Formats: sequence, structure tokens, C-alpha cells
Amino acid sequence: MRRRALAACLVVLATTLAACSEGKEQRTLRVLASPELADIKPLLRDLEEDTGVTLDVDFTATADLDVPPGSYDLAWPASDRSYLLRLREERRRVPESTAIMRSPVVVGLTPATARRITTGKPLTWADIADAAAEGTVRFGMPDPRRSDTGRAALVGVATAAAGTGGALRRKDVSCDRLRGFRSGQTLTGASSRELIDTYVRRQGAADALIAHEAELLALNAGRKLKEPLTIVHPADGMVLSDFPLLLLDPARHEPYREVVDWLRRDDVQERLARATWRRPVGADVPRPPELRAPIGNALSYPDQLAVVRRLMDNYGDPGRRRAGDHVVFLLDFSPSMRGARMADLRAAFRGLSGADPSAAGKFARFYRGERITVVRFAGRVLEQRTVSVRGAGGLRRLNDVVAGGGLAPDTAVWSALDHGYRLGADAVRDGDQRPLSIVLMTDGENNTGMSYGEFARRYARLPAGARAVPTFPVPFGEADGRELRRAADATGGRVVDAGSSSLSQAFKEIRGCR
Repeated sequence: MRRRALAACLVVLATTLAACSEGKEQRTLRVLASPELADIKPLLRDLEEDTGVTLDVDFTATADLDVPPGSYDLAWPASDRSYLLRLREERRRVPESTAIMRSPVVVGLTPATARRITTGKPLTWADIADAAAEGTVRFGMPDPRRSDTGRAALVGVATAAAGTGGALRRKDVSCDRLRGFRSGQTLTGASSRELIDTYVRRQGAADALIAHEAELLALNAGRKLKEPLTIVHPADGMVLSDFPLLLLDPARHEPYREVVDWLRRDDVQERLARATWRRPVGADVPRPPELRAPIGNALSYPDQLAVVRRLMDNYGDPGRRRAGDHVVFLLDFSPSMRGARMADLRAAFRGLSGADPSAAGKFARFYRGERITVVRFAGRVLEQRTVSVRGAGGLRRLNDVVAGGGLAPDTAVWSALDHGYRLGADAVRDGDQRPLSIVLMTDGENNTGMSYGEFARRYARLPAGARAVPTFPVPFGEADGRELRRAADATGGRVVDAGSSSLSQAFKEIRGCR
């Protein structure tokens, strides 16, 4: 009898233990998280003790969260914006998403660099781009193709460059305004954590880091740097990441809500702020002094995935040094340019050389590594000068050509453009891989040299690589806009009318265009 009773008890106990084990297994959630969220590991045991929910976290998420369905129950990226745009584009279910913490993408400067580029006014992305183009700032930024942080940084800089005050649109990225900014990048990584680890080992390789505020504060607190970085919140705006927790598997909604409710408790939010340097979602939650200042101007994220993709395609692989562009300026120096028109042209070139203090001017300026050819023409080619930008000396030589050149009779527009394409054909023949474009500025009608028809026939006989070079005509004054538009259409460029603004504005508008 006793044996039968003992056996029955053992069966009941085994059944109970199996049920408990089965219940515990069902309360484990598989989570795909951003690598930079590895700093939340110490809190996971407390989460499990308080809620009974275990998070099995894989810290390998990329910006696209491109994983097979069913692989994970939850996702925890720095930002879900690109992922949600893709789901909407593919007409797929949008998962429940809850913001857990916040951190803006900012800039950390070495103290010497901060002193060098600070002018007394709040620093902007335009200031960083200007210094990068000039060669006085070298920065590290995560790869936007793979990292949430890098993508948010790129969107922030590009939004500031567009200068519209709103979310980026297709037309805002039709031309790449970030060439000068990109020329200053010397470090990158697949994630911000990888970038920061690299920077700690190679602190002399960059003067600045672009990352989340939280990561830079943690880096400073870790005492691994020779000097703490000066953290700058760009005055022209930042993209704010909210580290959302996403429910990928709707069947796990109940434990998901328990986890979210625990993470958003005021006491847990305070612990998160102190452990990770991220800002609580609640305004009244106590936080360290470093997180008490207002974030500033939060920039909007694009609402079209095509805009984000175009932006990343334009920026390319940040780990690969890209040769600077080659731009050929064909400038009309006929007598009709005398006076205000010539003054406008010379002012435009001074602006592109770094004298324009506006935000648009700082993004559009000539940048280190770019090659610039200036061809002065009238009834014939008067002068040609090519400079690879390495510093102020080369830019002064270019400005001397524009500022000191005299005028000459007649206007051979199509002969000048043919000369520009001969330069392009020579570059193709010599294997030059630089992206090449031509800017044709004229204020008069063609009255000597070849006709448009003759130019078009000669253009059609050029090698394919030379025919791929776009022309951007800038008509001014009495120029024949109809024929210039034909040339732009034939070569893949577009006309930019300076008559409605100024040559300076027109030149800035076409910088970085293809």
C-alpha cells in the first residue's frame, strides 16, 4: 500500500514538474537586439525574477531587421523606422512597437578639435561638413547600410543639408550634398560598438565620433580615452532613436506586455538611465545631470523607403576611400559679362571655395580631394586650369583664374562644350575613375564656332564613358535657354536658371548632381 501511495506521489510530482518546466519554457522570449544594447544585460536577471519572463537575447540586429519569419519573438533595435517603412511598402503586418529609451545621434569632438572649430555660436552639422571638406576634421561613423546609428546619423546630416526643415523627400536627395562631409570620414564599423572599439585602439585616426549620445557618455565614463570627448548636439537638428521593443510573434503578446510594463516602470527607467546613459521615456523620471538638458531640435525621418535607399546608395561604402569628383566649369568671359554679372560669378567661386558662411554654402563648397577644372571661354578657349583640392593654396589659384581673367570678343558656346567633352574623353581614355560632370555658364547666344547640330554630331561619336558625363547649363541674361535645355537633356543633366536667383545659388544647387 505504501509503495503504491509513494508511486502515485512520484507520478503527481513528475507531472507537476513537467508542467512547471513546460510553463517556464513558454515564458522564454527570443529577442533580436541591436549590438549597442548589450549594456542592458545586467538588468535581465531582475526582469526574469520580477516577471517570470526570460529574454534570450541575440545582439546581432542590423538596421534592416531582415530575418526569416519565426526566428525571433521580439526585436529590440535602436530604431525601427526603416524596418516599418519596408513592411508598409511590402504591405505586410506592422508589429506592435513600444519605445523604451531615447537617445539622439550627436557628435563627440576631441577637446582640441572643439576649440579649433567653435566660433562662439552653437555648432551645426553644416559646421562639421565644412570642417570635413576643408580637411580639419576627421570623423568616425558607423556604416549606414548596416547600423541603426549610422543610418540615423546620415539622415540627420542629409536633412540638415537639404535645409527644408521637414523630412527628406526624393528631390532633396536627387543630388548628393554630402560629398564634402564624406571626405572627412576615416573610421567606420558594422555597428557603433565596433566603431567605438576601433576608436579606442586608434584614437589618433579621428578627431570626432558620430554616435548616440548614450554611447559617447559611456565612452567618456569608461576612462579609456586620453581625454574625454566634447559632446555636441548640432543646432540644426538630430535624429532621435527611441529603442523600441517590437512584438514579432503576436502569440507572445501577454509576456511581451509584461516585459514592456516592467521596462517602463519609473524605477526601472531610472536604473536604465544610470546604467546605459539613455534618456527615460517619461519626463519626470530622475536622471543623471548629463541627461537633464533638453535634447534640442529633433529631425523627422523620411516617410519613403526609396529616399533612405537613395541616400545610402549615394553615400556608398564608408570603409572605402572614394576618389573626389571632377567638375569642369566652362565660364563665359565675353564682353556681355562685364560689371555685375562678372562680380556675381567671382562671388560664386569665392563662396564655393569656403567663403560662403551659410549652411547651404558649407555643404556645397569644394572639398579636399575634389578635382576642379576652370575653362574661361569667349570666341575661343582663353585659359584652362585644373586643381586637385588639397588646401587653401589650390583654391586661391582657381580664384585667381576667375578673378584675374580678362574678357574677349564673341561667344562660342558649343565649341566650349565640345572642349569640355574632349576633356571627358581624355579622362575616360586614361582610366580616371572619378565621377565627372560639366557646368556650362553663359549669358549670351552662340555667335561663332560650331553650331549646336555640329556639337551634337561630335558628341554622338564619343566613347560611351564620355557620353555618360552630364552637362548642367546655367543660362544667364540673354542666353538661349531652349538650346541649352536640349544639351542638358541629351547628356543627362538639367538646366539651372540663375536668372531667378543668382549664380552662387545656381552653382550650389547643382553641386553633387549626376
